[in-house]
Amino acid sequence: MAGNIGMEQLIPIVNKLQDAFTQLGVHMQLDLPQIAVVGGQSAGKSSVLENFVGRDFLPRGSGIVTRRPLILQLINGNAEYAEFLHCKGKKFTDFNEVRAEIESETDRITGSNKGISPVPINLRVYSPNVLNLTLIDLPGLTKVPIGDQPIDIEQQIKAMIFQFIRRESCLILAVTPANTDLANSDALKLAKEVDPQGLRTIGVITKLDLMDEGTDARDVLENKLLPLRRGYIGVVNRSQKDIDGRKDISAALAAERKFFLSHPSYRHIADRLGTPYLQRVLNQQLTNHIRDTLPGLRDKLQKQLLALEKDVEQYKHFRPDDPSIKTKAMLQMIQQLQTDFERTIEGSGSAQINTNELSGGAKINRLFHERFPFEIVKMEFDEKELRREIAFAIRNIHGIRVGLFTPDMAFEAIVKKQIARLKEPSLKCVDLVVQELSNVVRVCTERMSRYPRLREETERIIMSHVRSREQQCKDQLVLLIDCELAYMNTNHEDFIGFANAQNQSENAAKSGHRALGNQVIRKGYMCIHNLGIMKGGSRDYWFVLTSESISWFKDEEEREKKYMLPLDGLKLRDLEQGFMSRRHMFALFNPEGRNVYKDYKQLELSCETQDDVDSWKASFLRAGVYPEKTSEAANGEENSDSSGTSSMDPQLERQVETIRNLVDSYMRIVTKTTRDLVPKTIMMMIINNAKDFINGELLAHLYASGDQSQMMEESPEEALKREEMLRMYHACKEALRIIGDVSMATVSTPVPPPVKNDWLESRLDSNPRLSPPSPGGPRRAAPPQQSSLGQRGAPPQPAGGAGRPAPPLPSRPGGAAPPPPGSRPAPGGGLPAPLIPT
Repeated sequence: MAGNIGMEQLIPIVNKLQDAFTQLGVHMQLDLPQIAVVGGQSAGKSSVLENFVGRDFLPRGSGIVTRRPLILQLINGNAEYAEFLHCKGKKFTDFNEVRAEIESETDRITGSNKGISPVPINLRVYSPNVLNLTLIDLPGLTKVPIGDQPIDIEQQIKAMIFQFIRRESCLILAVTPANTDLANSDALKLAKEVDPQGLRTIGVITKLDLMDEGTDARDVLENKLLPLRRGYIGVVNRSQKDIDGRKDISAALAAERKFFLSHPSYRHIADRLGTPYLQRVLNQQLTNHIRDTLPGLRDKLQKQLLALEKDVEQYKHFRPDDPSIKTKAMLQMIQQLQTDFERTIEGSGSAQINTNELSGGAKINRLFHERFPFEIVKMEFDEKELRREIAFAIRNIHGIRVGLFTPDMAFEAIVKKQIARLKEPSLKCVDLVVQELSNVVRVCTERMSRYPRLREETERIIMSHVRSREQQCKDQLVLLIDCELAYMNTNHEDFIGFANAQNQSENAAKSGHRALGNQVIRKGYMCIHNLGIMKGGSRDYWFVLTSESISWFKDEEEREKKYMLPLDGLKLRDLEQGFMSRRHMFALFNPEGRNVYKDYKQLELSCETQDDVDSWKASFLRAGVYPEKTSEAANGEENSDSSGTSSMDPQLERQVETIRNLVDSYMRIVTKTTRDLVPKTIMMMIINNAKDFINGELLAHLYASGDQSQMMEESPEEALKREEMLRMYHACKEALRIIGDVSMATVSTPVPPPVKNDWLESRLDSNPRLSPPSPGGPRRAAPPQQSSLGQRGAPPQPAGGAGRPAPPLPSRPGGAAPPPPGSRPAPGGGLPAPLIPT
């Protein structure tokens, strides 16, 4: 029997990957996609699936033959045999027995009178010629129940099919016979419901050899009529007579090839038709999936390589050198380290500038001015709980007396709680800066890799000093916060004061984030995701963010403005990544539930990296658009007045409002001071001090740490460790090389561009009355000029005509001769009128 050559060529690639990962003890899971066939009864689904595997083992016949889903698991193994889940331990080596077992197991559950069941049959086929893959043969769609079939058989079969094809990892083969009307294809309709973008759907046209004489499916196979994103593939399966006569798949493939090469309508596209081409297309999808998983596998290896890198570095480049030059080499490398560290922090530039991501001083600058302010804003407080605390504080301060005045002690107690919360983002900023400094030191000492002990000792001395300064800096920042807690300076010039608290607070809240005027804050590309399907689903635009609005343009020339969105009342929230997307997403929304952009409740945006997203978020903060608080949703539902401030008397309510406004005003002052002083403190106590230490004291510490000549020698007890470490390191590099070879040996095909496939909606959903009759049904007398696909003179309708329903795929001639060029169709004839006026 003929096998699937393309699949067999993929097997050594997968095996090579698995062997490399086994050496490292790393688990590799490719999770190849499932392939499901969907279509009407006797459309040739089982034959298409069987041809893909290249084995003859599924029952076929007329009427409904597949009455239970068959989940076929192909498993790569040394021997070729099959196993059923309901016959554990029994191995089938004859595929005729497999077919008989499928038929008897179907009858056991559904009976022998055409009944159906959603209970799947699980079949595993082990073979050295297959990939680990899951194929699903589904019952054909039918509308009229026969035999023991239930009245709602159509709904039951649809539910059964949806159960499998809804999965995002499932490729859908929408099978339609050529001798029926393609515009009424249930397979395409079901595929459209679960895959509106057409990313997972491949059209398969069967029974091309059974079309009436004079008709053909050329325009459909060329994807000119009723277009699909991934197009259509025509196949010719074995007839029932061929099956009964035991015609094997090899002979059937040869006959299919001969049919396409000899047919005048298909000869020019014969290389894109037939079962072998369908195999190649599906195998390419598997190849694409394997290539898509390679970056993740590479990342896993890179992490392991980086974990080994520091230890291996001292062994990898080990060279015993002349002792007389060791002192000179050490002095030269320390001087080089001083220069590299200075340049990396100050940004004066060097030959090793990182062009891929921010690092060194630029990264620390971003931490100071984007990440740290964002962490402060993210500090969450519950407005209802805060007012409740203020109310209790006021009442507890008054005690048994009735308070006539607002107590300033309540203000002080609440402010202290809020100020104390600034410690966490301040200390986190120190941790992030020290982490980046550690990266800088590691990069700068790479030149010492020839002398691993020197490098290790240098890193240890520098980082020990940085760690000691880190603790002093943290103590200093805690002291700053304690200073803020020690005395509430209510005479500060920016403090609104008790007298103005209630009157000015609302105005301050409204104008506080508009102090920038309408200046431009940021420009750059982002992708909008929630566009309509008609516009391609998502695309990149050039965004211009000002302090009052965000606008987007077609490109950076800013000539064609697409939209301008005011920022009043908007907030930010993070979104999960979508299917087949590696972009990082977030959204702008209105907390009150109003539409933000046209009919959408939120504007979904994305960037290529998380750093870009963080940078845009920081820019939105400057414009007054704040992130969503995680407790907002809960607070929105808890508006009961059982406890809290709603049961207060009016005087207490006014006092709470006054304290609340005072707290808000004072916290703005403290936050502003903190945002200014924390970076300055870190800069003075850690970064500048580290530069001075490297320039002035590092060399003395290195000399004091021991004999410098010994720093270049390998210790005997580490020989075994070196050998094992190098083995793992080289195995890791070998696995990375194999991944590179696989990338070179395979080719990934891009996703085809979207086509205008709204004909599915207009023909099948919106107005089924406009669907033309199937060739076997009664004919309408009205359209005398509606030509069939077989009449080559008929001009094909361009793909994606504006709102115009596509012609059907007829199987027999019968239309009148096409009108001469330039003539207009008679009234009522020709193509139906557009559904939507353009």
